[in-house]
Amino acid sequence: MGEGEVISASTHYLTPTGAGGGDVWSAEAASVGRRGTQKVVSAGEVAAPERVADLLAVEQGGQVVERRRIMYLDGEPCELTDAYYPVEIARGTGLAGTAKIRGGAVRLLAELGYVATRAQEDVAARMPSEDERASLSLKADEPVLELTRLTLDADGRPIQVDVMVMPPRGQKLRYEIRIG
Repeated sequence: MGEGEVISASTHYLTPTGAGGGDVWSAEAASVGRRGTQKVVSAGEVAAPERVADLLAVEQGGQVVERRRIMYLDGEPCELTDAYYPVEIARGTGLAGTAKIRGGAVRLLAELGYVATRAQEDVAARMPSEDERASLSLKADEPVLELTRLTLDADGRPIQVDVMVMPPRGQKLRYEIRIG
């Protein structure tokens, strides 16, 4: 691992932290002497994008709660993270607002009775949209990685979809898989 290199482990983002716990991104960056911050760009009810509707088992064009963030590493934008929740879970909760959620979304979901027990992730490389290119300060020919995570509860019910877009330079994604 290079000095100051952040390795992102999905399992850290799926486990609730204590009420006073800082966010996982800040802790991951701090562990290698860097500064991870984030900004909630928008939050509220929107028509579900097609792929999100499929993953959350919502009718096409149906409403979901969307929470859009930009993640920063040492002050530079490094990832666009959009989280989506079924309205029956998230409407009227902190997930539908732009204020910071103490202990994070995973903890809030658990408090609401929705505990993640399984996650499925897909990673794809593609060219960014113009908005993504501008938000991430990318060069004209620079691709992005798009990581889509579907989180399910013990009943197999989809409770969250995250769509993360990041430049591949300097990215390391770690997966820990328990077999059996």
